[in-house]
Amino acid sequence: MNQKLEDLLQLALLTPEEIRVQTEELNVGFHTENRTWELIVKYHGSLDMLEALGVDVEYLIAGYAVLTVPEQLVDRVAELEEIEYVEKPKRYFYEAEMPTDNSCIAQVTLREPNLSGAGVLVAVLDSGIDYKLSEFRHPDGSTRIRFLWDQTLRPDAQAQLPPVRRPPDGYRMGVEFDSARINQALAASTEQEQFQLLPSVDASGHGTAVAGIAAGSTSVYQGVAPEAELLIVKLGLPDAASFPRTTEIMRAVTYAIQKAIELQMPLVINLSFGNTYGAHDGSSLIERFLDNAAEIGRTVICVGAGNEGNSAGHLSGSLLQENPTGGGDGVPSRVGPVARPASVELAVAEYERTLNVQLWKNYCDTYRIFLRSPGGQETQLPAMIDGGKYTLRLEQTEIMVYFGNPAPYAVAEEIYFEMLPIGQTYINSGVWTIRIEPLQVVTGRYYFYLPSAVVRASGTGFYRSTPEVTLTIPSTAAKVISVGAYDSTYEAYADFSGRGYADANRTIGVVAAGLAKPDLAAPGVGVIAPDIYGGYTPMTGTSFATPIVSGSCALLMEWGIVRGNDVFLYGEKVKAYLRAGARALRGEYEYPNSRVGWGGLCAAGSLPQ
Repeated sequence: MNQKLEDLLQLALLTPEEIRVQTEELNVGFHTENRTWELIVKYHGSLDMLEALGVDVEYLIAGYAVLTVPEQLVDRVAELEEIEYVEKPKRYFYEAEMPTDNSCIAQVTLREPNLSGAGVLVAVLDSGIDYKLSEFRHPDGSTRIRFLWDQTLRPDAQAQLPPVRRPPDGYRMGVEFDSARINQALAASTEQEQFQLLPSVDASGHGTAVAGIAAGSTSVYQGVAPEAELLIVKLGLPDAASFPRTTEIMRAVTYAIQKAIELQMPLVINLSFGNTYGAHDGSSLIERFLDNAAEIGRTVICVGAGNEGNSAGHLSGSLLQENPTGGGDGVPSRVGPVARPASVELAVAEYERTLNVQLWKNYCDTYRIFLRSPGGQETQLPAMIDGGKYTLRLEQTEIMVYFGNPAPYAVAEEIYFEMLPIGQTYINSGVWTIRIEPLQVVTGRYYFYLPSAVVRASGTGFYRSTPEVTLTIPSTAAKVISVGAYDSTYEAYADFSGRGYADANRTIGVVAAGLAKPDLAAPGVGVIAPDIYGGYTPMTGTSFATPIVSGSCALLMEWGIVRGNDVFLYGEKVKAYLRAGARALRGEYEYPNSRVGWGGLCAAGSLPQ
């Protein structure tokens, strides 16, 4: 096994394509038509030599690149000394009061210092935007969008008569439109002409709502930073059914930072999506990439904590239990905790076509694992090995098990289960049980994760699930501002909001060093946002709490950088100011905590007095 390849990629390469396509994750990144893998690499030096092998190299920032590699060359490429680590892409899922209410925003926008976000670039990386809406125009009708990159459009193969559709310089996918092209489309006399000039559409309305909350502006609606300039990236692939993947996000972040440097503007990046695959400890390449990106230019990155808090998709615990105080005749039998087996019960709803389960543990611990089906069939997994695939069958369900290894950038060990139907359309429904027995125990901890609630039935989840550490990746990155949600009607935490790190016993990853997430919370229930039909709709989710914080960051950066009050007000300094200004919320007694971090957003309190 090549230790430079992540576990999920190792399993994908060991699994035939006809099996991979049945799963939710294993085939993501594979292009059937040309038999290539799109891969994310951390590297040093130069990768130009790969061009001679037929490998397409797309350089990003901070030592990251996206490679398109023929399937038969993956191992050979990974063996190069310049390649430090390789991951496959993952899919990411989009996670609604007026946005300026209840966050101390009016106190700094409607009176001195009358902040508006002017001079700050807000990048919304999402499902696109309805650029025609008045919320995204100046009073004279011209656009406030500096650039719009639609990654889902196909560029012209060669130069043609205008309008020519090209990707941004240095990129190979999608089409870029500048403000001149957008204004030309706005001035078109017919919808057909308008679409021909600018065929980008926000089909879901998610990105339009997010951009409106962060920076929309009309006489009847005000986003948080109504005079900020916008940079929009519509994430994804030409396939309309596709979710955005890691690679599209990393390209978009690189693009936004490059544009901000080119325009010499401070930058706020809004990411309102997440994924549940990973150790949730900051060790994946997307998390590390965002930590690096946050240190380039005058940049702040805001990420939603996700909506997995009450989805029953996570369970954690310990095999070490406190020993009873006494043995026979009142004599203590033993001092300290004792290792005992644990049974994890997983409800699988009817009509699940496939399901994967992640088990993350400390490499120092050795467990014996048993799996029991709803019909009572049980099997013991083979002795835990250092990297390898094992396949078993229980009832009409095949289970592929992959035993991973710690990676060069991560100490956690993963055991990955992929469940597929045999001779029928769906896997067996009912209660599945995973029994863990201690063999050699140091920490005794275990952490289970299911796929995002978006792609599993509402009845599928863990009994006795654990709401802690349910924030989604990449809000787990250390240097982003991670945003949870609260319900402003009750001034209380919204139970769907992904929770962070309050587990003092957690023994894997960077969280063991005391990092606290989320950073703060913002209103995320019934937030009024512009929709793609020309009206306004209440939106709920951390997707819509995040742009309230992004807009507030733009206000702080306007005050500090644009107006010259604090030219170093970016990056971790903005996070520190927001934490310091956060206000107490009902039902929260200790700060920071796993639900709302340092408290509720208060823009006015975050400005130095």
